[in-house]
Amino acid sequence: MSSDRTSSGGYGELLRQSLAAIDTLETEVERLRRELASKPTTDVSEPIAIVGAACRFPGGISDLNSYWHLLDNAIDAVVPIPAERRTLGAWQSKNEDARSAGLVQGLDQFDPRFFGISAREASTMDPQQRLVLEVGWEALENAGHAPSGLVGSSTGVFIGLSTTDYAQLIRDSGAPSDVYVATGNAHNAAAGRLSFLLGLQGPSMAIDTACSSSLVAMHLACLSLRARNCRMALAGGVNVLLSEQPFECFTAWGMMAPDGKCKTFDASADGFVRSEGCGIVVLKRLSDALADGDNIRAVIRGSAVNQDGRSSGLTVPNGPAQEAVIRQALESAKLEPGEIDYVEAHGTGTSLGDPIEAHALGSVLGQGRKPERPLRVGSVKTNLGHLESAAGVAGVLKVVLAMEKERIPAHLHFHNINPKIDWAGAVVEVSSLPHGWRRGQRRRIAGISSFGFSGTNAHIIIEEAPRAESKSAATDRPVHIVSLSGRTSEALDSAVTNFRAALEADPNSLPDIAYTANAGRSHFRERAAVTAKDVTELRNKLAAGELMKGVELAPRKARISIHWPRLTVGWHVPRIL
Repeated sequence: MSSDRTSSGGYGELLRQSLAAIDTLETEVERLRRELASKPTTDVSEPIAIVGAACRFPGGISDLNSYWHLLDNAIDAVVPIPAERRTLGAWQSKNEDARSAGLVQGLDQFDPRFFGISAREASTMDPQQRLVLEVGWEALENAGHAPSGLVGSSTGVFIGLSTTDYAQLIRDSGAPSDVYVATGNAHNAAAGRLSFLLGLQGPSMAIDTACSSSLVAMHLACLSLRARNCRMALAGGVNVLLSEQPFECFTAWGMMAPDGKCKTFDASADGFVRSEGCGIVVLKRLSDALADGDNIRAVIRGSAVNQDGRSSGLTVPNGPAQEAVIRQALESAKLEPGEIDYVEAHGTGTSLGDPIEAHALGSVLGQGRKPERPLRVGSVKTNLGHLESAAGVAGVLKVVLAMEKERIPAHLHFHNINPKIDWAGAVVEVSSLPHGWRRGQRRRIAGISSFGFSGTNAHIIIEEAPRAESKSAATDRPVHIVSLSGRTSEALDSAVTNFRAALEADPNSLPDIAYTANAGRSHFRERAAVTAKDVTELRNKLAAGELMKGVELAPRKARISIHWPRLTVGWHVPRIL
């Protein structure tokens, strides 16, 4: 009996201890669950929203509206290199051949004081850095985020660039080196200077993978956002052509098109055309963009980067590697090949590269399609030329605009398929004519490719923006106030002119316009406001100059402007025009 009671008591104590341990374990599990729920998670496949963008491209392209006008009207922006570009020191030889390029207008004009930079420092600062500052600022304004309000934020900057023409011009001029020459021409400063200007504390880096640089920059920005290294990111690329030497090298290698036209995938394709410009997008995780009420222009579903490795030559494309990077991007996006409607190809227009890329696209994306739904392919290089380190972002912005405008622009200079291209039953079509691309029940999805000449390949997959209702809190107001500003009275007048032009190109809704103008812009000393009950009244009052202008708070000597007229900085050092 005694033994049984002892045994029974022992089991009872053991049971009580076990129950207590279970309670403790459950409490700890619940604590860990709450702790885990409170921490941000990393989703390697979370979509990334494009919430803003800006650009400077050939053909006088200074914003997305003018870019779409060029695309929609099938304009070729490549021109013979003008004499004034040569006299700026960009071309040192006496060669007067009618060489062509895609050139940005006003490249020698910049307002350093707007960005807190002295004229002395600006004179030795690579124009690529100047463009990044201007376009980065405008991209944030396009996103509705006042640049001045980002100080201390975990915003990242990822900029692709490759050329060093300006540094070479400085060396050739015999100008003495100083700290401004160093900071003004270091690739890393192109990204770091923008972070410094805006007080951004997220990752900041310059990327050089040649022609794939800007797409690789966007890929790295997406990875950084998903890893929560930053909450917002600016990503893109820049390219400026200031020296004749690369033109001579590419011509000697037989890579340049003698007629100055990129004839991608055409039987007459005989080389590419060099081009310059800058494009920058503002990115956020889709969940954050939705929560913040951002204007989502498109969504990056997935991306991938790889390398050719060994091929028949360092600069020779590797077809299997191109196929692999597209498949990796599809896997990242969790999509099937048949879901891709359109591909913005790398498409340089070379007799060697075009067939290799065409076969890779047909192999991965063109199989098993119905004739009525082919894979459509095009390349903006037929409009702009090859922007090299900014080429990828130019293609991305073309796709974003095509989705917004619901049509794929024409691919230029295409008459007969390159006889070396054999799609072997793949249903692929070069979009030589404009093609409707309506939003419907099925999501519209496109891929963009960029391949660096030393073998780094990138592919990004973009999906149309999700349908969203306007979240404007001011829709019920009978009258709205729209505020505009500038650092000087001239800048304010320019802002009014630009605002009127924007209203004509993309009227939008008055509540959204008012909110963006008031809350999504940095405001300067010279200010004006206009009240209106609808967009028509707003247009009429702006046209009539019916603005309420504030008191000038800055002395006249402080006048500067980010818009025209700008202080002009010459190519040579230290001349300021």
